[in-house]
Amino acid sequence: MPTPRKAAMLSEIKDRMERASVAISADYRGLTVAQITALRRALRPADVDVKVVKNTIAAMAAKEAGRAEMAELLQGPTALAIGFGDPIAPVKAFTEHVRASRLTIQVHGGWLEGKVLTPAEVESLATLPSKDQLIADVVGKLQSPLYNFAGLITATMRNFAGLVDARATQLEEQGA
Repeated sequence: MPTPRKAAMLSEIKDRMERASVAISADYRGLTVAQITALRRALRPADVDVKVVKNTIAAMAAKEAGRAEMAELLQGPTALAIGFGDPIAPVKAFTEHVRASRLTIQVHGGWLEGKVLTPAEVESLATLPSKDQLIADVVGKLQSPLYNFAGLITATMRNFAGLVDARATQLEEQGA
């Protein structure tokens, strides 16, 4: 029979795992409480929760959440960084904070929309542009030919108007 405290932890972790778009598992050994608190504060603007979890409770929560593959991330002392919005922003924020603070965190792996990632894949994911940046790039590339076409049409009309004006001026000079 689980204690009420463990049942509450299970439901809290399960809720986070159900809503997650990305998760990063890391070994928190060697970090002070102040460093973990600073990590949590740095990741909060990117819509990321950092939680030190018990592996057995987190594995049960993953199974109950319908994301059993998340249980593969739980190795040794584990801190889970779970992101809820854009899947790239949490990974970028995590890796940038670790680099900037020079923390010695060993990443166990990651989870992205049903796929378990290796530590190298998590690192490469951090180098990708954000979802908003990718959308802006695609829209810009779609708009570019339209702007070029509109410019060509305008230039053709302007050149034609200039030719008509020049011919009118020429005829006036000949007639005068």
